[in-house]
Amino acid sequence: MLWNGDWITRARIISGLILLTYAVFHFINLGLGLISPEAMETMQEARHLITRNPLGGLILITALLVHPGLALWRLARRRSLRMPLSEAFQTLLGVLIPLQLLRHITHTTVAHGSFAVNDDYPYIIVLMWNAPAVWWQSALLLAVWVHGCMGLHFWLRLTNWWHRSLPYMIGLAVFIPSFALAGLLTEGRRIYDIFVEGSQRAALMASFNWPSRDSFATLRLIETRMIQIFLALLVLTALAYGTQKLLRRRRSVRITYQHGPAITAEKGLTLLEMSRAHAVPHTALCGGKGRCTTCRVIIEDGLADLQPPEGAEARGLAAINAPQNMRLACQIRPESALTVCRQFRPDGKMARAHASQGEEHQLAILFLDMRGFTARTSGQLPYDVVFLLNRFFDSIVPAITDNGGSIDKYLGDGLLAVFEADTAQKSARSALSAACAIGHALDAFNQTLLSEGEAVVQIGMGLHLGELVIGEIGAAGNAPRTIIGDTVNAASRLEGASKEQEAELMVSAAVLQAAGCETATLELRDFHLRGVSGPLAALTIRQASTLPEVLPEIGS
Repeated sequence: MLWNGDWITRARIISGLILLTYAVFHFINLGLGLISPEAMETMQEARHLITRNPLGGLILITALLVHPGLALWRLARRRSLRMPLSEAFQTLLGVLIPLQLLRHITHTTVAHGSFAVNDDYPYIIVLMWNAPAVWWQSALLLAVWVHGCMGLHFWLRLTNWWHRSLPYMIGLAVFIPSFALAGLLTEGRRIYDIFVEGSQRAALMASFNWPSRDSFATLRLIETRMIQIFLALLVLTALAYGTQKLLRRRRSVRITYQHGPAITAEKGLTLLEMSRAHAVPHTALCGGKGRCTTCRVIIEDGLADLQPPEGAEARGLAAINAPQNMRLACQIRPESALTVCRQFRPDGKMARAHASQGEEHQLAILFLDMRGFTARTSGQLPYDVVFLLNRFFDSIVPAITDNGGSIDKYLGDGLLAVFEADTAQKSARSALSAACAIGHALDAFNQTLLSEGEAVVQIGMGLHLGELVIGEIGAAGNAPRTIIGDTVNAASRLEGASKEQEAELMVSAAVLQAAGCETATLELRDFHLRGVSGPLAALTIRQASTLPEVLPEIGS
């Protein structure tokens, strides 16, 4: 993942990781003040072996220049300052951090290099203690830490291992700055009391090589100049952004919406971005990734000036058998005037609630089918068939609903269940727990049948996780809520394969990975299922009730 994207993104990630690594060890070093001054000093000396040698210093200085520099560069080149609140907060922290960090660098690294100041922690603490500086430096510590943690999360949030380790990472994210501030407070009180007491003040100042009044004046001048340079860079960034905005407005394009407004938008944006920038309602359930096709438009005028569809757009249009004048708004970049008609509108006769248009989620679903149902019920009265089915469902459905699942639909002698949750991990774990509970419920149900002299019931289940669209599908006013997507078909085919494998349950690797299960030791096999593109890795479970023995992670 590190090497996806352009070189600016890669350079920002690498420089950010360098700075975050430095911050982690710096904060842990501060926290050692809780233990002893000797421990604090020993670790600082070890860190200086890396950061104060020519190579380490060069790497650190380069990262300090590259990371904020590229951030300002990207900010200047943005087409719009509209962004999610979390991104805006991280950006604001990134702008404010250098204003305080430059002061810290001046009185530590610059003072050490220019005036041979011994900038160990006792010197820094004495310099800022009992003054507003200590509060500003504490705020700087928190700002750097929050900014770095947010950047790390934004980078890794789409990986499965990050979601599995997120609770531990949150614990570390809280512990490290708390540890650092506690160490700063403990060591600060100790060293400042010694300094104020006076008997060791001269010796301490000599050991620090305390700067003279002229040296302090020079340091303050350097600090002022560096802050002025940074403020000048901020002004240049704002000017660059404004200039580009003005130039782009001169290169604008006219978009006219049927049943809607006409707007003038910047060239280079996708049609969907143009709609959003001008507050024109435009459905896009997948967020503009070219997957859901709900942003589709009919090009009433200007089709000839558009590039032909390629890649994701071509595949999406082919999947819905789109006419020649239909395009995806998230993929086309108009360079000349267009007249378009949105196919999914929030107004007019096609109006539906957002839920009726569908919402895309990554969820686990379970297909269940009763084996040999037709042969078993052959010759029975319809009443007896219904009675058996209702008894069966009364036994197993609570195992689904008690574990957070809901029945999407009953399919004669089977059912389709969906496990809605705010994360894929919760959904997968709920589905696995439900499958295990169904196994136990079936065992109890079969014991009852045997006691009545009836043959036992056998079932097959397929459990899969992937992208689903949940929405009200049908004619307006008579559209039940249901799920659609390739994931549904794959789960159904897994259930069918369970019969061939003489197993009660087939669990896809996607479910296991999302649930955080260790798959390296499991006997996963690739299954080639009808209607499913490519092989699907899955685990075969003979008896669903034994699932905790195979997957200890889900518990009993």
